[in-house]
Amino acid sequence: MVARDGAAALTSRAVTAEADCAKGVLHTHFASLDEFIAELVLDRFPRSARQAGALEAKVGRATVAENLQEVVGALLDSLPPAVVGLAMTRPAAASHTREGLQSGVPAFDAIQQHVTAYLQAEQHAGRIPAGSDAATIALALVGTTHHLLMTRDPAQPTDTAATAQRLLAVLLPC
Repeated sequence: MVARDGAAALTSRAVTAEADCAKGVLHTHFASLDEFIAELVLDRFPRSARQAGALEAKVGRATVAENLQEVVGALLDSLPPAVVGLAMTRPAAASHTREGLQSGVPAFDAIQQHVTAYLQAEQHAGRIPAGSDAATIALALVGTTHHLLMTRDPAQPTDTAATAQRLLAVLLPC
């Protein structure tokens, strides 16, 4: 709805209408619209962390870049830029999101740890040069993805697959 109609269209009533449920349902589960926005964002981080955690099962399969591209692409596509913008610019939503992250909701740090472990496993399998700094590659990959997720312009569509390919071409050792 936010991606389609813009951030100004987001109201409690619009959310319940979009969900085709009673008008009071949102406030039955969330104290405010800001809490709803924050919980939406917080819900996406564990999903992305689980996907990154599945990387280790892919060691030796496809290419390293293809495996990582799935994770980067899924993270970039996890939320529309307009929703991320709301979560960052509405003080109560930003505060609730920060509290959720501080309470231990898996987020970018968990994703980074999974990517590091995956890259290290690929090193042991001989698919990444032994001298590569897996932790720094993971930090650069996840940090850049985080930056892209947080700064995308809702009015400018992004080809996430092409973006992920370019990023991985620069970061992964030959």
